[in-house]
Amino acid sequence: MKILVLNCGSSSLKYQLFDMNGEVVLAKGLVERIGIAGSRVKHSKGADSVARETDIPDHTAAIKIVLDLLTGPETGVLKNLDEITAVGHRIVHGGEKNDKSALVTDSVIKDIEDCISLAPLHNPANLMGIRAMQKALPGVPGVAVFDTAFHQTMPPKAFIYGIPYEYYEKDKVRRYAFHGTSHAFVSARAAEILGKSVESLRIITCHLGNGSSLAAVDCGKSVDCSLGMGTTPGILMGTRCGDVDASVILYLAEKEKDLGKVSDILHKQSGLLGVSGISSDLRDIEEAADKGNERAKLANEILYTTIRKYIAAYAAVMSGVDAIVFTAGIGENSDRTRKGAVEGLEFMGVKLDDSKNNGFRGKEAIISAADSKVKILVVPTNEELMIARDTRKLAG
Repeated sequence: MKILVLNCGSSSLKYQLFDMNGEVVLAKGLVERIGIAGSRVKHSKGADSVARETDIPDHTAAIKIVLDLLTGPETGVLKNLDEITAVGHRIVHGGEKNDKSALVTDSVIKDIEDCISLAPLHNPANLMGIRAMQKALPGVPGVAVFDTAFHQTMPPKAFIYGIPYEYYEKDKVRRYAFHGTSHAFVSARAAEILGKSVESLRIITCHLGNGSSLAAVDCGKSVDCSLGMGTTPGILMGTRCGDVDASVILYLAEKEKDLGKVSDILHKQSGLLGVSGISSDLRDIEEAADKGNERAKLANEILYTTIRKYIAAYAAVMSGVDAIVFTAGIGENSDRTRKGAVEGLEFMGVKLDDSKNNGFRGKEAIISAADSKVKILVVPTNEELMIARDTRKLAG
């Protein structure tokens, strides 16, 4: 069974082709600048890769290029397109109705359309991928895998905001949370590494990258998450502000007289970039901090502190914690962030083994001390594999 996984952005398309017999990645790639001058595609097959610049006016054209690469004489891994059994689509927002992955039907497409107001930058692009694939491979089943689905187990006390309840009833203003596919994957994988069932554990998953979120996963179910109705709350991120007093937003709105500019400030000019004034890339900030830059040091300290606050809070939410899991670009690769995030939590039974953590990057490992009551793990995320697995289940 061969499954193609697509992740469509407004001007990009990421893809991976899996052979589900062994869950092997046969090929993968990225199409960039769709509909923009300088369109290009990078395609990899094993250790071999090819990069091309070509005109790519829309997602339909992008998908045709991908399918041609997958079947090409030099770049291909398929004899023909009939070998593709099903297509898995990453969908950012499924709203309240979609609490699990679903076969793509007219009804599911309508649900995704209905959530455009909640994810105006992402859901339209996700729909482009679905429709383009329906044209390219009519009859091949598609599966929608929603980023929000895993968090639909959160109880009302976790997702209702303290504003007039009518805004939830009429407009569905609530915490939805994101990165669900990642949180689901790493929590389940952490339980496997520990030799226990995920249903027996209280796990805090720390998805730390340019966009970040922490989740409280109690007995395999999400019960809280740091992201909300949108993707700015929670901890400090690359360019997103994290938790901010509502009065700050009102002040900015009054000062700038332009909601679009305020949105740009909170989403694109804040976070690590805004505090450090250097970069949104943590590697640049760590380097500057090592050279004595005080604002870079401050950005690091805020990042560590906000992560630590959420870990402690989620331990309270679950009446304890058995494991803390770090994942995504920063979580998998920054040993100093992992150390800073748990430093001072010894009172909770959290104790890091520096010799295991130092210099460790991008692999699975348990990095807690032998006498730590709470296990600390690094688990590389694999959202594409999770999408492929759900697709296999639903497409048969």
